[in-house]
Amino acid sequence: MNIKNLQLFLHLSDSLSFHHTAQSMHISPSALSRVIQRLEQELGQSLFNRDNRHVELTMAGKKLIPVASTIVANWLSLKTELHSDNSILQGKLKIFCSVTASYTHLPAILTTFRQRYPQIEIQLLTGDSALAIDKVLTDEVDVAITAKPEQLSTKLTYIELDHIPMSVISPTIAPPTIQQLLDQGPNWQALPFVLAESGPARSRANTWFKQKKISPPIYAQISGHEAIVSMVALGCGIGIAPDVVINNSPMSDKVQRFPAELIAPLSLGLCCKQSRHQENVLKALLQLF
Repeated sequence: MNIKNLQLFLHLSDSLSFHHTAQSMHISPSALSRVIQRLEQELGQSLFNRDNRHVELTMAGKKLIPVASTIVANWLSLKTELHSDNSILQGKLKIFCSVTASYTHLPAILTTFRQRYPQIEIQLLTGDSALAIDKVLTDEVDVAITAKPEQLSTKLTYIELDHIPMSVISPTIAPPTIQQLLDQGPNWQALPFVLAESGPARSRANTWFKQKKISPPIYAQISGHEAIVSMVALGCGIGIAPDVVINNSPMSDKVQRFPAELIAPLSLGLCCKQSRHQENVLKALLQLF
């Protein structure tokens, strides 16, 4: 006894017409007749009295109606419930971003995403933002919050989230040797610099050097931006860093900006492989923007 056969029986018990039920349920009258015969064989009872003009339920047929109705209703309810459970997006999302981005931009993204897709497991990796593109391209992570490189690979999908200004900073209280160079104009050509080792921020710094026509000494090249602020605050040199990093650094009160020095801002956004952006979990995330 299967659900489809019970549905046919219930329709026929209501219509009392083999022709009408066959037409409505998209089955031939002869096939419908065979279904009813199989039900009767399984139950060992006739369900309908029928002749060429009339069809009527037997007592056994009348007793089967509430049982069949319950079975069919429970079956349809279960299918709906299972379909609803399966439609809840599940899986894992591996995200990479800098430490700063993890508390300046990531919370706003994840708050909405987690509300809509609570079954998604979030795995967060933090580190040097200059490594983000490679981690995406090698599938080490699914998506990254990163500054847009000057040459974006055609293999990547990028959605802009924010523009991040850049600043030149010096120690609030500089060592005498650095203070002397600052007092000279400042003497950019002689001042030691603390810079990002690579990535868009370093590219912006190099462009600024070209515009100033200087080639200053590099005191340190840092993986990531957060340590730039710390090293400048400690008096190691002059730094170039994103404003969002400077503003959120615990050492922000120990550095000062050169407001007249303009450096092109960074574009910050979500980045993933173009070949993967239609995957269910990634697609759900990207559709929020």
